[in-house]
Amino acid sequence: MRTNSRASLLITAALALPITACGSDETAPETSSAAVTTTTVPASTTTTIATTTTTLWTGPPTLAPGATLPTPIAPPGPDEVDPEVLMGTMEIPALMMSSPIYEGITDPTFDRGVGWWPGTARPGEPGNVVLGGHRTSTPRPFRHLELLEPGDEIVFTIDTGVFVYRVTGTQIVEPEAMWIVDQTPLATATLFACHPPGSTKERIVVFAEFDRRA
Repeated sequence: MRTNSRASLLITAALALPITACGSDETAPETSSAAVTTTTVPASTTTTIATTTTTLWTGPPTLAPGATLPTPIAPPGPDEVDPEVLMGTMEIPALMMSSPIYEGITDPTFDRGVGWWPGTARPGEPGNVVLGGHRTSTPRPFRHLELLEPGDEIVFTIDTGVFVYRVTGTQIVEPEAMWIVDQTPLATATLFACHPPGSTKERIVVFAEFDRRA
């Protein structure tokens, strides 16, 4: 019955969205530039596909002896723009959500889809995969994060494989709570977005742990 209830909430919220949603998360849309070719015609935007030489994991990812955890970059300035680098895709079946993942956490990146915090772990690696996204501005992939429950799946598809994580909990934090990007010896994931929808007053944060390689 939980699935039917949550599906009803999603459908109701989708119908009400044009009336109740804040279109910008209190941030004016910005014009983004491509990694290689700068253009003002969206149809001709050049997207770079991210590649990696990361080791393929055959079991639960753990930090190798002597290895160091990833180091997240500092938060970008308000006028910074990330190059358009496609990392993969992300799916949350419980929310009927599927979105591309791009490298970067600037507003122009969030205007494309989910943004991966550079320097954090990649999906399927030891460490904390940190991703952000809009809740009310298009394409609003994280609109319904508050509906996630422990056990819900988060599926990442990147060039090294398909990795499934499971939600462990949700927390509301202050915008200054930089500890959410801290790296972990085991494979974990953190999703964050502005909260409440249409406001930048707080952040909603969803925590997940590696479950399996699909």
